[in-house]
Amino acid sequence: MEAYLYLLPALLFVGIFLLYPAGYTLYISLTKWDGLTSPIFVGIQNYIQIVTEPIFKTSGLNTLIWVAATLLLPVSLGLALAVLINRIPLQGFFKSAFYLPYAVSATSAGVIWGYMLSPNGVINAILENIGLENAALSWLITPPWHTVMMIIAYTWLSAGTYMILFLVGLQNIPHDPIEAAKLDGANGRQLFWHITFPLLRPVTTVVVTIAIVNSFKVFDMIWVMTQGGPYRSSETLAVTMYRESFVLFNLGYGAAIANMLSIVIIIFSIVYLRSIFRQEN
Repeated sequence: MEAYLYLLPALLFVGIFLLYPAGYTLYISLTKWDGLTSPIFVGIQNYIQIVTEPIFKTSGLNTLIWVAATLLLPVSLGLALAVLINRIPLQGFFKSAFYLPYAVSATSAGVIWGYMLSPNGVINAILENIGLENAALSWLITPPWHTVMMIIAYTWLSAGTYMILFLVGLQNIPHDPIEAAKLDGANGRQLFWHITFPLLRPVTTVVVTIAIVNSFKVFDMIWVMTQGGPYRSSETLAVTMYRESFVLFNLGYGAAIANMLSIVIIIFSIVYLRSIFRQEN
C-alpha cells in the first residue's frame, strides 16, 4: 500500500492536467457553446461540420504541406549541419551560432521575418539592389509564397535544435565500426550511409517524432505573420482551431478540431514508430 502512495502525486498530476482537460474538451466538442451562455448538446454535429466545410480541406492540406516540409527541411538541414560541425574545429562556436535562433520565441521570430518580408522589407531591398526588382513581391499575401516563406522562417528557427540532437548522437557513435570500414576501403559517402546513419537511427527516431508533433502544432508563427490569410489560404488545423475558438467564439467547434488534430498526431506518430520498430526487428 505504501508503494502506491508514491504514485499518488504522479497520478494526481496526470488526472488534473491531462485526463480532466481531455475529457472536458471531448464534452465541449459535443456542444454548441460561445463561452458565455449554457452549452447546447449537439452530438457529433461539430465533427460532421469539420469534414464537410471547405476550410477544413484547405487547412488540412496546408497542415500536410507543413508536415512534409518540416521533415524535409529542418531535419535534413539539422543533420547536415551536425555532420559538418562534427568534422571541424571550433565546434562550440558553431553550435552556439546555429542554436541561437531557438532562443527566440516563435512569436518574435514571426515578427522579425514579417518585417523582413514586408513590401518595404530587407528581402525586397536586396532583390532591388541586385537588379531583380521584378521579383520583389508582397510575400505574405501572395499564395503560395506566404507558406513557402513561413516554412523557411520555421526552418531557420528549428534546424539548430535538431542539429544539437544529431550532434549528440554522432559524438556517441563507437569508432570501431567506422575504423573497420575505413580499413576495408569505404569512402566518406559509404561510411555515412552504411555506418553512421544506421547508428543514428535512435536519435533520428526522436528527432522525426518531435518534428511531426511540432509541425502539426505550429500556430504562433503563422498567426503573427499572416493570421492564416489572405482569405484563410495559409491556415493550418491549429490556426483554424484558434480562430474558431477564440476569434469566432465557436468553442464547441474549436474543441472538435482540437480532438481531430490530436487523433491525427497520434496516428502519424504510431505509424512512424511502428515502422521503425518493425525495421529494427
